[in-house]
Amino acid sequence: MMTETQVRKKLIKQNWKEDLKRYPPRPWLKEVSIIAIAWYRRGQHVDNMSEGIWKKISLKIYWFVFHLIEIITGVSLPKDAKIEGGLRIYHFGNVFVHSNAKIGKNCTLRQGVTIGNRYNDEVAPTLSDNVELGAYAQILGDVTLGENCKVGAMAVVLHNVPAGKTVCGNPARVIE
Repeated sequence: MMTETQVRKKLIKQNWKEDLKRYPPRPWLKEVSIIAIAWYRRGQHVDNMSEGIWKKISLKIYWFVFHLIEIITGVSLPKDAKIEGGLRIYHFGNVFVHSNAKIGKNCTLRQGVTIGNRYNDEVAPTLSDNVELGAYAQILGDVTLGENCKVGAMAVVLHNVPAGKTVCGNPARVIE
């Protein structure tokens, strides 16, 4: 029987494989955003380590490299965010995800996307599976985007979006 730690390690590896499936072959040479996703998954491994000196050292290394990646790529994926497998970031740069955000399977983010809080609190959005966010879309506050939603470029989403709908505008409204 597998321990909880072993189950988490297996899930992290499975999610990473799903991430890679959504990228072209050899993404390290073509898609800089894969570096941020890889380091996010590494942060999950660090959190999964047993307490001790190696975990403390690994955390310090994680945060140092995290900030370097954030500066170089413009993508901020903190290890505390809950991101399932199949994340794809097109046209990296200025992508910020709140540490309490939840992102489902096979979601797509484009440049300039913010998934964050609306007020100075810890409330963050939830994206269900197969959500696609256009360039510079802002998803703010305690909102949930249903499965297969699409958010248009530069939309500001402040309310829940039902599954399968497309929203555009500021504030975002469902379009038919």
